[in-house]
Amino acid sequence: MAGKIAAKLAELGIALPTPAAPIANYVAYNVTGKLVVISGQIPLQDGKIVFTGKVGAGVSIETAQQAARLCFVNLAAQLQAAIGDLDRVTRVVRLGGFIAAGPEFTQHAVVMNGASDLAVAIFGDAGRHARTTIGVPSLPGDATVEVEGMFEFA
Repeated sequence: MAGKIAAKLAELGIALPTPAAPIANYVAYNVTGKLVVISGQIPLQDGKIVFTGKVGAGVSIETAQQAARLCFVNLAAQLQAAIGDLDRVTRVVRLGGFIAAGPEFTQHAVVMNGASDLAVAIFGDAGRHARTTIGVPSLPGDATVEVEGMFEFA
């Protein structure tokens, strides 16, 4: 990493991890033209899922926001692996968030702000993106959140 985005990550106290390998029959990312589509990332740290359970059923909104933030850190690690230099990112096009929660929980968008806010903190205006956020009954490994993304690069 070099340049503006590396400096922003350092300022935020973020060190990108080694990207996680896929755990099933898919690839971590696909590059087509000037777009990178990154498969869903769960809140992994040092190879372990660090945020598990359902929001509203033992997991607070604040904790789930931290999980979404960590998912975005893992997206950024995959993105760097895909294009080599995060300074090449011209836009965070779209994020998709999956929030593990019970049927009574309705604040999925607030949870997903953990990822969205970090996208803007890292990439500035280029980090503003379209987004879909949905609640799901469960995620791989009992993860609390999963986030996927699409990015444009030069």
